[in-house]
Formats: sequence, C-alpha cells, structure tokens
Amino acid sequence: MSRARQPPLVTGISPNEGISWTKVTIRGENLGTGPTDLIGLTICGHNCLLTAEWMSASKIVCRVGQAKNDKGDIIVTTKSGGKGTSTVSFKLLKPEKIGILDQSAVWVDEMNYYDMRTDRNKGIPPLSLRPANPLGIEIDKGRFPQKDLEALFPGMSADFTSENFSAAWYLIENHSTTSFDQLKTAVANLKKQANKKNEGSLAYVKGGLSTFFEAQDALSAIHQKLEADGTEKVEGSMTQKLENVLNRASNTADTLFQEVLGRKDKADSTRNALNVLQRFKFLFNLPLNIERNIQKGDYDVVINDYEKAKSLFGKTEVQVFKKYYAEVETRIEALRELLLDKLLETPSTLHDQKRYIRYLSDLHAPGDPAWQCIGAQHQWILQLMHNCKESYVKEQKGNSLLHSPMVDLDSDVRPSPIGHLSQTASLKRGSSFQSGRDDAWRYKAPQQVVFVEKLTKLVVSQLPNFWKLWISYVNGSLFSETAEKSGQMERSKKNARQRQNDFKKMIQEVMHSLVKLIRGALLPFSLREGESRQYGGWEMKSELSGQWLTHVIQTVRLSSESLTALEIPNDMLQIIQDLILDLRVRCIIVTLQHTAEDIKRINEKEDWVVDNEGLTSLPSQFEQCIIHSLQSLKTVLDCKPGEASVFQQQKTQEDVCQLSIGIMQVFIDCLEQLSTKPDGDIDTAHLSVDVSSPDLFGSIHEDSSLSSEQRLLIALSNCRYLERHTFLNIAEHFEKHGFQGVEKITQVSMESLKELDQRLFETYIEFKADPIVGSLEPGIYAGYFDWKDCLVPAGVRNYLKEALVNIIAVHAEVFTISKDLVPRVMSRVVEAVSEELSRLMQCVSSFSKNGALQARLEICALRDTVAIYLTPESNSSFKQALEALPQLSSGTDKKLLEELLNKFKSSMHLQLTCFQASSSAMVKT
Repeated sequence: MSRARQPPLVTGISPNEGISWTKVTIRGENLGTGPTDLIGLTICGHNCLLTAEWMSASKIVCRVGQAKNDKGDIIVTTKSGGKGTSTVSFKLLKPEKIGILDQSAVWVDEMNYYDMRTDRNKGIPPLSLRPANPLGIEIDKGRFPQKDLEALFPGMSADFTSENFSAAWYLIENHSTTSFDQLKTAVANLKKQANKKNEGSLAYVKGGLSTFFEAQDALSAIHQKLEADGTEKVEGSMTQKLENVLNRASNTADTLFQEVLGRKDKADSTRNALNVLQRFKFLFNLPLNIERNIQKGDYDVVINDYEKAKSLFGKTEVQVFKKYYAEVETRIEALRELLLDKLLETPSTLHDQKRYIRYLSDLHAPGDPAWQCIGAQHQWILQLMHNCKESYVKEQKGNSLLHSPMVDLDSDVRPSPIGHLSQTASLKRGSSFQSGRDDAWRYKAPQQVVFVEKLTKLVVSQLPNFWKLWISYVNGSLFSETAEKSGQMERSKKNARQRQNDFKKMIQEVMHSLVKLIRGALLPFSLREGESRQYGGWEMKSELSGQWLTHVIQTVRLSSESLTALEIPNDMLQIIQDLILDLRVRCIIVTLQHTAEDIKRINEKEDWVVDNEGLTSLPSQFEQCIIHSLQSLKTVLDCKPGEASVFQQQKTQEDVCQLSIGIMQVFIDCLEQLSTKPDGDIDTAHLSVDVSSPDLFGSIHEDSSLSSEQRLLIALSNCRYLERHTFLNIAEHFEKHGFQGVEKITQVSMESLKELDQRLFETYIEFKADPIVGSLEPGIYAGYFDWKDCLVPAGVRNYLKEALVNIIAVHAEVFTISKDLVPRVMSRVVEAVSEELSRLMQCVSSFSKNGALQARLEICALRDTVAIYLTPESNSSFKQALEALPQLSSGTDKKLLEELLNKFKSSMHLQLTCFQASSSAMVKT
C-alpha cells in the first residue's frame, strides 16, 4: 500500500556540530504538513521532539539533547510520510569543563561545589579538593588536538577529579614542554602536600604541651603530700584548706568579676541602645538621608520616606522620636520652599513643572502651587514679549546711528515691479531694467519683520505648554495621572472652575500684548495714544513694502493656526483674526501706493523702440507691473479658514478703488509727459524700428532723431492699444482677484485716456494741418493771381501740388509709426484743408469764366485725390466750395476740365499712390 506523501528527507542542518542544547535548523523535503503531522525527531539517537518547532514543510527548528552518540543522523518521522532518512549528520561536542580559577563568562559557585569523584554536592571550599595547579609549577598548554588525545586515551580524562583520571593525558595537555628538572620539583611539591595531611594532629598536641606538663606536676605534688602525711590529717587539713581556698576563690572571683559584670551590664545597656538605634534607624537617619537625597535630586525618595515617618511617628509621645521628627519636619519645610522656588523658576519645561507640582502636592504644601506656577508662567511670557520688543528697538536705533546718509542706500528696501519686468517674456525688445535694490531686498530683512517672526515664534513655543499646564490643572492630572488621589483631584477641579475666568483673562492679556506689539511695529497708527509708548517706539523712516507685509501676514497666519490647534476657544483668538484683516488691508493699500510710485518712474524706461504695430514697450510694461502687483497680493486676498473678506468694509472698497484709479491716472500722466517733453530732454541715440516690420520707409528717420510730432504719434498709438487691450486686460485681472468697483475703475480710466488721446490728437493735427492750411491762401494768390482776370487753365497750379506733397509727408510719417492711425489723421487733415479751401472760395467776390474753371479744376483735383479720406464734414466743405463757383455752361469747358484732371492724375501718379484704396489695402496685406 503506497503512502499519500513521500517520506521525509533531511538534506541540511545548521550548525552541523555543537554541544548539548544547541539550537539547530533542519532543512529538507516533506518534513510534514503541519505541527500536528510531526510525530518524531531524533538527532544522534536522542529524541528532540519536545523542543521541535515546525516552521514549514522544508524547515524545522529544535535543540539538540543529551545524546549518547557523538555523531549521528537526523531522522524525521511524520504521520503522512512515515519515518524519513537523512543525507547529513550532526556531531555532538563535549562541553569544556571550567575550573573554579579559570576565566569564564558564567559564574562558578564555589560554596556549593559538585564533586565529580563522589557524585555528591560538597558544602566545603573547593580549593581543598581541587587545586587549579596540583603540581605547583607553571602550566604550559600544549597544542595537541583534543580529538587526538581522546583517541589516544579512550574512556580516560585529564580532569584529576574524575574517576577515569589519566596522569599521562594531564601531563601531555598541561606540561608537554616542561623540563625534567621542573617535573622533579613537581614531585617534591606533591610529597609536601601529602605530608601536610598527616601533620595536623601532631601539631595540635604540640600546641598544648605546656598545659599538659603543668597538670602532670600538680597531680604528682598531691600524690606525694598524701603519702607523707596520714590519711586523717591529710583529710582534715585538706578540708580546711579547701574551704579557705574556696573562700579566697569566691572573694577573688567577686573582685575579679565585679568589673566584668559591670562591663557586662554596660554592654547590655549599650546593646539595648544599639538595638533601639538599629530598630528605629530609619527615623534617626532620616534627616541626613533627606539632605543627601535632596542634593541628589531624589525627591520621590524623600517624599516616600516622609510619608512613612509621618505615619509611624507623626503622633508619637516619645521625646527622642518627637525631637527627630521635628528635625524631619524642618527639612521638609525647607524642601517645600526649594521646590516652590524651582517651580516658579523660569524658563522651565512642562515636565519639570508637573513634577514639582506633584512633589509639593504630596508634601501638602500650603496654598495652590499649580495656580502659582500658572501665574508665574503668564508673567514670564509677557515679560519675554516686552523684552523682545525692547531689544529689537534698541538694536534698530543702534544701527540707525551707525549709518550715515551717504552710506544708507537701502533705506527703501522693497522690490521694484519695474525691475521685475526686465525678466518677463513680453519685454523682449533689447532693453534691460535691472534694479540695483533687488539683491538688497532679497537678503536684508527690516528690523520690524525680524521682530514679528521672533515674537510669534516665542509665543507659539511658550503658549502651548502654558495651555497644557492649565488643561492638566483642570482635569486633575497634575496630581495623579492614574486617579489615585480622587479627593485631591476633586479639589483641583473645583479650584480650576473658580479660576476659569482668571485664566481666560491671562490668555486674553497674552493675545492683546501680542497683537499690540505687532501693531506697534507695523501699524502704529492703529494704537491709542497711551499705548504707543508701551507697545511702540520704532523708528519709521519708511513704511514696509507690500511683500514684507505679505511675509508678516504669512507668519501671523501660521501662528494663528498653531494656536488654533491647541483648541483655544475662538473668541480668545478673534483679536488675531482682526489683526490679520488689518494687515491684509494695509498690505493692499501699501502695495497699490508703491505700484503708483513705480508707475511714476515708468517713463524713464521708455526706449521708443516701435514694433510693426506702432507700439513701444510701455503699455506692456504697465500691464505687467499691475499683474505683478496683483500676483504679489494673491495670498493676501485669499481667505484662510476663519478669515473675513478683505473687501467686506465699504471704506476699504472705496480706498482700493481710488488707488486703482490713481494708478491708471498716473500712467496716463506719464504718457502725456513723454509725448509733450521737449526734444532736448529725450535721448534717442538708441532709437530704432523693429526689423520685422514691413514698413516701406525702413526707419523713422535716418539721423535717428525723434521729433515731437513722432512722439505724439507713438503716444497716440499707445493710447489706442491701451484703450482696446491693456485697460480691458487689467480690468479682468482686477475682477479675477476679487476687486470691487472694477466697472468704475475702467470707466474713469477710459474717460481719462480718451481725453488724453484727444488732446494729443488735436496737438498733432495742429502741428501738421496748420502749416498746410496756412500755405493755401498765399499759394493761390501767388504772382498777383486774380480770379476775375486769368488765362485759360493749363493744369493744377503748384500751390495745390505742394499742399498734396505736404499731406503725403504727413501720411508717410503716420504710416511709418502706425498704419491704423492713417485714416484718423488724414481725415482730419483733409477736413482742415477742405474747410480752408471752402472759406477761400466763398471769400472771392466774383469769378471770370477761366477763373471759375481753374478753381473747379483745383477743387476737384484735391477732392478726387483724397477721396478715400473724405468725411461728411470734408464733403460738405468741398460742396460749399463748388457751390460758390459759377456753373460750367458749355460742354467744351467740361471736356477741358476732365482732360486737365486726367493729366494731373497721370503726371502725379506715383505721388498719389498712397491715396489709392487698392495700394493701401495692398500694403496692409
């Protein structure tokens, strides 16, 4: 019948040799399906099943027992596989015997030595039985292998206490290199040891030999006396002598033993006193022990001893005990004062405070040490806060005295958004706006900012322990964490309930001090007059920048979160939320104010480099400056849990709206200043036109000079872009960041921008149209020309051609700057010219036939040339001018007029190309 599983097979054991009780790991195959399947395990013939621990089908852990064989197989037997086989073996080593004088890691019990010769325990010193060196000469261990010695002396042992002791083995093992002379000495030593055993009784007799002689002499004398006298006389005299001897012996004994008995009584009394001292040595040694334990800091030991002494001797009537107990009370009172001083000492950890409070409670200290500790911690925290402020104020004043006006270049260490714009992608125009203050701003923090960080760190580090101390006081865990002293805990809770309002006032005082110290450093205007001296004192050379205020807000927010995590009631922390709101509002105001200041200097960064749309970098710089400022306010505008909206107050909304409008107006003023600045105030050495522009004229001017008319055109182009793009983008960013009144900001800014645009446009038209208009009248009447008396028209006169050339020059100048401005400018120039021409025609009293034909030719030539720029106003002017002329009556005149017009257009075809709609469209494409 075949088994369900294969028999166990042991293929490995680790370690493969060792002494009894060595822990081994057996590995193999089919070693069982579980602990219950393992029914047998033998190593070297010894059953090890009792210590076997089945781990898996391939692993078993056990300990080797006291095996008979020194080497054997490992046999595993299971229910499922039966008795197995082994491919490996285990060698059992004999343990080394450790002599009592040999160095060993285990203790050899000398007083209860096991004698291997008799197989019994001996309660005698082992040195008399088993000397470490019986030969008395130096031992020199040989290097003979133990296995070889065991094979050479089978069944024998080198242990001289063993029944199978082999002297040859002992000599080979311990004296293989000893000389013959030393072995002779060893033989002599053995003989001496043997002789000493026989000399014991003889030495005892020799010691008492004189006593034996005296006794022998006394007996001989008595015997001789009896023989010399008669027996009766001897008996009588002997009787009398014995009585005398006894009397004298008694007297002598009394005399001799009186002192001895006195000393005995004294010794008995001393012994009794010592017994009392020994019995009550706890009390008598307690004062000194208290002093020693106090010096070592073992207050627990002192308290336990005091409680024990109080229970034993607190009500004693024994004077000695009362005296010593009074001394103990004196020491304990001094300990109470010491512990109270340590408790009120600052700084101190919460663990030490709890420990000292428990000590004082166990010593039944008067008053309420826990509340005293809370009050001391409260005052210490307040003192730390004010000391922190005073130290930083003094440091600030000290630093200000060291700085001279010539050296203090970093008085306004705030970041410049304009400097930041130099690295933005929108300003890739070859310009550089590196700010010299950036590095100083990055690495130099104002004293107020450092103070706020230090102050909040101080409060956050100290207040948690202060709060936890109060919580422990409330729940009674200061006195017993395991609720052992319920009565004391109840009293503590009762006291805590009574003092809850007092503690609330302490927390509120700490919070008020924290907030007012921060206000004194950052918002001094928010303090009352009486509080400025206590919480202020800072030198305010310049207000902190928005980014430093943002950093401070983040610091205060983190502190508020840390305090909230302590589960301090929200009403106590509301004052911090009010501070954060005021800081956020102030940060927004300051950031917008500084942004306006930076915008005022933005005209210094105008490089007058025009792109193919007629724009400089100024609008982009302005937009990026606003965006950068708003992005810096993102964390300030975002509301954290428990915070109110920064725009919840109407006054804040109005102030922010006015500042935003002010920023827009400042930029509009900068545009006006740039466009109207005298020519000598502008450096145009770097002037150029974007090489990617398809302008036909190549550059604004060959000599790289920039006229006031060109600046006006550039400003007009920028205004047009601002109106259509920049201001709308900025409004979107305002709305995105939650600003209120964005419509008002946009409306007011647009109106102001349009007013500027109109002023600049009128100024430019005045510069360009007035000379052309002014040249018409002198040109018409040049050479004493008279409308009443003139020749037949031969073509358009030169004055009109010159006016057209001037108009073409205006067109070219505007087209070079911005193609989009051409229709607007040309329409106004044409209106001015047509209006002036209509006025001149209406002023003529009468026309001859030729004069009327000449006037109609010139008016029609001008009208047809600028036809694409005609407006209702210019059409009306041309119509009025033609109506002032007599009508052509004959077809010959009409034909001549048409021929002359065609001739004019043909001769000036190249010049008039700019006025053609197709060419304009071609250029635009």
